Amino acid sequence: MPGKQGRKEEDAIFVGGKPFMNYVTAVVMQFSSEGADTVTIKSRGKFISRAVDVAEVVRNRFMKDKVDITKIEIGSEEFENEEGKNVRVSTMEITLKKK
Repeated sequence: MPGKQGRKEEDAIFVGGKPFMNYVTAVVMQFSSEGADTVTIKSRGKFISRAVDVAEVVRNRFMKDKVDITKIEIGSEEFENEEGKNVRVSTMEITLKKK
């Protein structure tokens, strides 16, 4: 089992187009089966609102009084789309930590 420094990416959940509960389950599994102290929920663009919902459902239903939001980071990334056009997309990371 890697040390805490080696677990950063391993304890990140990337929210996208899969069913909502898949992400909630993934976060809860990281805390329970994987023994993570912190889990970061990462999202971009239109999936940011889904990431917020995942964090809130984990915090208020599945792990009530067991985790807190410790950090929220926002930003943006620029990349080239299929048409060769530069596009900017918003990003968000929500870090949950065991109490």
